[in-house]
Amino acid sequence: MSKEEVKENETENVQNETVDTEHESTEDQNTEEAVQEELSPLELKEIEYKELNDKYIRLFSEFDNFRKRTAKEKIELRMTAGGDVIKELLPILDDFDRAAKFNTDSDDIEAIKEGFNLIHNKIDKNLEAKGLKQMDALGKTFDVNFHEALTQIPAPSEDMKGKVVDVIEKGYLLNDKVLRFAKVVVGQ
Repeated sequence: MSKEEVKENETENVQNETVDTEHESTEDQNTEEAVQEELSPLELKEIEYKELNDKYIRLFSEFDNFRKRTAKEKIELRMTAGGDVIKELLPILDDFDRAAKFNTDSDDIEAIKEGFNLIHNKIDKNLEAKGLKQMDALGKTFDVNFHEALTQIPAPSEDMKGKVVDVIEKGYLLNDKVLRFAKVVVGQ
């Protein structure tokens, strides 16, 4: 056989396959139509109902799995969220351990004070790097969004009325949101 005859045979085979495929799909459509003609409208609605119900159940299951997975991820996130902060505080804890050990052997009060100031500054800088800010409340106008009034006292001067006279416990902001309200004494 020549190359041309082989190409003609291949072309005929492809055309025959196409005709067979079209014939099969036409038969499938005819079969579906015959089945639909044999079924009553009630039976057709039952089939449609079963298909829709199956889709609904699958969608509901997918949503339930999504909900469970996100709840599990939230729990895991909460459990590990403070890990990076704690990891950065460990060197400070080591410093406290060294200071406590040194303090038992030392009588130099100035060195002890300096050591604690260094540790305090180190922890302040670490927390500040994480977004923690200390509120400056003393002498400011009382604001319920930032302050918690423990008591009111007569103002020492006229310009201190309605302002914070004393801070009992410092307040803190974390990324500009109140983490802890400042507990203050307000001038009346």
